[in-house]
Amino acid sequence: MPKSMKDFVADAKGRVTTVSPGAALSASKDSGDLILDVREAEELQNDGRIEGAVHIPRGLLEANADPETGKGNDQLLKHREADSKVHVLCASGARATLAADCLDQMGYNTTVIEGGLAKWKKEDLPVQS
Repeated sequence: MPKSMKDFVADAKGRVTTVSPGAALSASKDSGDLILDVREAEELQNDGRIEGAVHIPRGLLEANADPETGKGNDQLLKHREADSKVHVLCASGARATLAADCLDQMGYNTTVIEGGLAKWKKEDLPVQS
């Protein structure tokens, strides 16, 4: 039976951990953890962005996370085996869950920011327009 995106997300949720938006923001400021935004560029323009977050669209993540591609994102790569976490964010959490699951398999220590940008805004955390 073919799988849907919902099936893939449900499966990945069993392997990833989550963090509240406020805890992710604190960890980025206090511990140097990385906030990784996997939304599309148009979403950043329309909905705002988180200051200091690294933006890599979900479709380009693996190439940017793998040092062997020659296309790795330096800010992301330095967190690969460091004693820090990568907190992944999307609009609501589905793409972030898939991204975090993939990054975990690539050697990163990740969490998913619960509720994505929607919950980030609901908690009245800073967003740049």
